[in-house]
Amino acid sequence: MGQAELKKEIRSLLTERKAVLLAHNYQRDEIQEIADITGDSLGLSQEAARSEAEVIVFCGVHFMAESAAILSPDKTVLLPRMDAGCPMADMVTAEDLRAYRAAHPEAVVVTYVNSSAEVKALSDICCTSGNAVNVVRSIPPGKDIFMVPDRNLAHYVARISGRPLSWWDGYCPTHERVTAEEVRKAKAAHPEALLIVHPECRPEVVAMADAVLSTSGMYGYCRRSPAREFIVGTEMGILYRLRKENPDKKFRLASRALICPNMKITTLEDVRDALDTLSPAVTVPPEIREKAHAALEAMLRVPRDAA
Repeated sequence: MGQAELKKEIRSLLTERKAVLLAHNYQRDEIQEIADITGDSLGLSQEAARSEAEVIVFCGVHFMAESAAILSPDKTVLLPRMDAGCPMADMVTAEDLRAYRAAHPEAVVVTYVNSSAEVKALSDICCTSGNAVNVVRSIPPGKDIFMVPDRNLAHYVARISGRPLSWWDGYCPTHERVTAEEVRKAKAAHPEALLIVHPECRPEVVAMADAVLSTSGMYGYCRRSPAREFIVGTEMGILYRLRKENPDKKFRLASRALICPNMKITTLEDVRDALDTLSPAVTVPPEIREKAHAALEAMLRVPRDAA
């Protein structure tokens, strides 16, 4: 079956199942093309929770489907590929964080949404790459702050917020592969281009950027910018929408290594099969869901302009 026929079948099944199809910004182009909503992980879960859909099909990785299940406990959440995981999320476990909390009971634990539901449940407050600085600034002065699981995001937040932090030694393998040498070569080859990078990149790469942005932030920045050319330091899936929204602008990856195999594993066939069988489904136990939800809610209460 060709892509056109598969897409038609998927759209029919979505209607039949009263389902909404979500695609993360890093998904394959053909997945993004057919999705009802594209975006970053938490934003997609929030949109799905507000929808009248009874079924959520999340084209992303496991922790994202968990977030959708946390925010929409009464909906069926499908992850077309249960083996679509996140190496960074796996770098810190509930046991790891429980041990840290026992040794540092007064610390405020700030957890990146790129983490498991169990880790979120042991956290005081969550953050996204876009609001992490404001979340940290909202914590009363004098408190010890511990960020998990991404050391690069934590390093960036410490520098921008001016708050002393400690952090877990995790990282995103895809963003970590981008080197300063690659970026220097890209900038030399395209001197008029602006460099935009994700804060999951190495500190030396972040320091070279014209703008450090979440994936959603990159879309708005590039739409508003008068620049005609950009070097992009995040996963290649973002290029689909950037090029679609800015057909008169040029976008180049900072590195050929910016490909996440977990984000590329989901196919149209997987989406069709998930809708057909209503599996595999992702659920979060109530006792974990309630605590993880509290950490997410604490984040959502932080003002956007927190000083």
